[in-house]
Amino acid sequence: MSDATPSPNLPRSSGKDYGIQIAYRTLSVRVEEKQTRTTSKSPQDPADAIASIDVHSLSVDEVYTRYSSHPTVGLELAAVRRRERDGKNVISPPPTVYWKKLLNYIFGGFNFLMWIAFILTILSYQPLGPPEAFTLGVAVLLLLVIIVSATFYALVDWNASRIMKSIKSLIAHEAAVIRDGNQQIIKAADIVVGDVVVLSAGDRVPADMRVVQASSDLRFDRSLLTGESEMVPGALDATSENALETRNLALTSTFVVQGTCHGVVFATGDRTVMGRLVKMSGETKFKLTTIQKEVWFFTKIISCLALFFFSLSILLYGVWLRTSYPGYDTASSAIVNSIGCLTAFVPQGLPICVALSLTVVARRMAKRQVLVKNLATIETLGCMSVLCSDKTGTLTEGKMMVENIAFLDDVFGVEEINERVTKTSDPAVFSAFKALHQIARLCNGAKFDATTNHLPVQDRTIKGDPTDTALLRFSEALSIPELGVDSSTLQRDYEKKFEIPFNSRNKWMLSVVSKVNNTAEKNVESTWMFVKGAPDVLFPSCSSVLQSDGTVVKLTNRARQTYATLQEDWSSRGQRVLVLKPIEAIKTGLQPNDVEDLMYAEMCDLTLVGLVGICDPPRPDVLPSIGVIRRAGVRVFMVTGDFKLTALAIARQVGIITQHVVDTIQDVRAAASEKDSPKDYHLIKPSDDDPIRSLVLTGEDVTSLTPFDWNVIVGQYTEIVFARTTPDQKMKIVEEIKARGDNTVAVTGDGVNDAPALKAADIGVAMGSGSDVAKEAAALILLKNDFASIPVAIEMGRLVFDNLKKVTLYLMPAGSYSEFMAVLANVLLGMQLPMNSYQQVCYCITNDVIMSISLMYEQPEWDLMQRKPRNARTDRLTDWRLFFHVYLFYGLMLWPCAMAMWFLYMSQQGLGFYDVILTFNQWQGGWKGYTADQLSHFVGVGQCIYYVTVAIGQYGTLLSVRNRRVSILQSNPLWGPRRNLLVLVGMTGTILICIVNLYGSGFQRVFGTAPIPGMFWGLPYTFALGILLMDETRKAIVRKYPKSFVAWLAW
Repeated sequence: MSDATPSPNLPRSSGKDYGIQIAYRTLSVRVEEKQTRTTSKSPQDPADAIASIDVHSLSVDEVYTRYSSHPTVGLELAAVRRRERDGKNVISPPPTVYWKKLLNYIFGGFNFLMWIAFILTILSYQPLGPPEAFTLGVAVLLLLVIIVSATFYALVDWNASRIMKSIKSLIAHEAAVIRDGNQQIIKAADIVVGDVVVLSAGDRVPADMRVVQASSDLRFDRSLLTGESEMVPGALDATSENALETRNLALTSTFVVQGTCHGVVFATGDRTVMGRLVKMSGETKFKLTTIQKEVWFFTKIISCLALFFFSLSILLYGVWLRTSYPGYDTASSAIVNSIGCLTAFVPQGLPICVALSLTVVARRMAKRQVLVKNLATIETLGCMSVLCSDKTGTLTEGKMMVENIAFLDDVFGVEEINERVTKTSDPAVFSAFKALHQIARLCNGAKFDATTNHLPVQDRTIKGDPTDTALLRFSEALSIPELGVDSSTLQRDYEKKFEIPFNSRNKWMLSVVSKVNNTAEKNVESTWMFVKGAPDVLFPSCSSVLQSDGTVVKLTNRARQTYATLQEDWSSRGQRVLVLKPIEAIKTGLQPNDVEDLMYAEMCDLTLVGLVGICDPPRPDVLPSIGVIRRAGVRVFMVTGDFKLTALAIARQVGIITQHVVDTIQDVRAAASEKDSPKDYHLIKPSDDDPIRSLVLTGEDVTSLTPFDWNVIVGQYTEIVFARTTPDQKMKIVEEIKARGDNTVAVTGDGVNDAPALKAADIGVAMGSGSDVAKEAAALILLKNDFASIPVAIEMGRLVFDNLKKVTLYLMPAGSYSEFMAVLANVLLGMQLPMNSYQQVCYCITNDVIMSISLMYEQPEWDLMQRKPRNARTDRLTDWRLFFHVYLFYGLMLWPCAMAMWFLYMSQQGLGFYDVILTFNQWQGGWKGYTADQLSHFVGVGQCIYYVTVAIGQYGTLLSVRNRRVSILQSNPLWGPRRNLLVLVGMTGTILICIVNLYGSGFQRVFGTAPIPGMFWGLPYTFALGILLMDETRKAIVRKYPKSFVAWLAW
């Protein structure tokens, strides 16, 4: 029976032990599942559940026993199937508080002004005045406006949320687990309790886990959980009784930022600490996007103006008109007429267009498979002035391949290795390949996905960084039987004892492996330390070098120069160069921390085996994309941890560096020594007249830069490469650029070392194939690693802002200006209201809205991506230039035309200018020989003429604001690249609305509308044409004289 006793901690299970372990594990699973079902009947408070976690206090052996798992076997398939019944490893989103959303829909935007108008209209109907159908009709219309607006906001919000959810579902979270003795990659949602999960640097922790195996440099980022950005060291033993404080737990949604570890899952989905915290925290807080803040700021200004003029109108009635001209207005009619002030200033189409723009942007982004975490991201991209891009995996494909191998006395292309070994009479002359193969395979953090092992080496899925992936594919494919080079036997003969994974600070990886010699005579271990890393970092630690025949010679200055020359040659062609080195005879049996100290102490007198040249070609879409980005006035800098010459070579290939002469730190310091920098940091930026200058700096240079140096770098250079930078230096670069020249900085990256810079940037852009840490830090994720999506996103950001500005400019001349002038004329000039409150409300929420929506679907103007980036600090949605065009250009043409039509009609009825104006309370039966009914009819027809003139006159404004500088002849809405048939639909729709209002019998009966003479349908088109021609003249002057006063006034 003793043979059947299982051991929960088996270093290497034999076939017999494996079978016993499965039986033991199955029994434990059933006991545990029974206990789980019993305890789960009573729901537990989330805080109590977190406090009851005790897995961190267990030993590693006890953890494997409790969850019936195994360090090398993991869970068996049958156990996985049983535990899948507990549900998916997904955290439920916080519940939505619908009543708050409903209130926002009903009272948000300009709707609260509509409520004020509605309540006052009801009061005017009863009890302030005699009940009139007109007043009740206006009240009903206002209520309909509120209902329709609220419904539209809800539909747009729902549609935008649906699109965003569909985009987010495109990003697949995966995890590496050990099941049935094989490491495999599965969806994170399929993880179950008891799974042994393998984590490496850059991975998101997919479930709550107890750490059971860890590298000495293991570090976690728990900022999502704790809010603190400091890295937290990992450990195998409990460091605190509190589950949230101890370091031997890896909790959901935290990240591994350094090192590697194995963990046993003890909670998934809503049962994780993060899941319980979400349940405790309730709903997520709503945040306004940048563009919504702009519109809200504008809304507050307009609302204050509307309320001010409404109050002024009521005040004038109360203190002046009521006493000086009794009978001119009743309290009821004064309120109803003054409501025009509220509706006139409300550009009801603007909030609708903002909401619509978010939906349009979300849909366009979804088509390009771009994950936008917050739609404000797009608008911020439109302001981007500097793009700092990582190299590997971002500008390059991240599909590294080993191209060259070099020993001290020979250089090999990968394709010729086997051929040369086969042709030689004595294969032993290439014995160095055995040592090189050992290091490439055993000192490697990448692993094959077991489910793809049946595929050819080049097609297998690998979990690991691109460099390790390239070396793993190379070593797996390399087979030289004559030298005993074979990966399968190598894996069996060696066991990894200790490892220090690669990180961006050390720039090397170290592995300690033992060869087990299972002979009958002796059972000894031969332990080796293998190191691979950057040549410039490891060369100083070398004292000897391996030749191609396997002999070790002293590393002389001449040999160092040979390797240095070779490194520069490979790097200048864009190849990454690695050094592979072994050292023998390492003590064993030490504690992990003692082993780590020993490893650092042993990093001297190493033997240099050889150089490996790895090629990572640029992405094909990068070169044209960077050309588009630079033409848009955005400077593109490379910020990479790679060698200077390699970075410079890739930068030239992708168009970041175009100049033959590249400055260095010495040139910067020479310019900075003059110390003639602007006092205002906002002014530090290259001038349009400055020549293009290129610069290359290393991380060492960055550390020594002074503020004056940074002024020169940011203010004078257009093309910059920062090489050999650490994550902290990358973040410092971003912060220094942001601090100068009003720069909006975007950062692209895909690795763990890019995460600090991605967070520090105004907008972070991560590649879909990048690390989980980078994707969490970024605001935009390119799911298909499509760099060409960046210029498209920049264009969309500019387009959204451009189109909203056009909408604002279109809505104000008629809605705010022409309608307000009608109320003003009624109150101050004593004439009948040229446009009644029904027509004003109707125009604002139907005619204006239906035409303004077409502007949100406008295509980019030809020069949109040739303009300078918008300054987010100084360039607002509404500025003095926009108001100048509203009130002193478009509006100043539109309302006089509408008023002239009113007076023209009155003159045709025998009422001259002075018979209409300043009449006040004289306008009643008997005035100029007309009865009260006749005068009322004249006013009704005149109001309809004013209404139609404003509606048709806005055709000219709509066609004018479609372009800032381009003539309509090059951008008409019917055909060509700027075709927008919605413009025609909007124009047709507004005419149909006018016809229904004027000829509908119900509208005539309730609102006093009436048909108008034919000439008053035709004349407004000439006014629209006149507005368009005036604007075409203005644009022609702007194009011809770009530095003229007219061009300076242009919006």
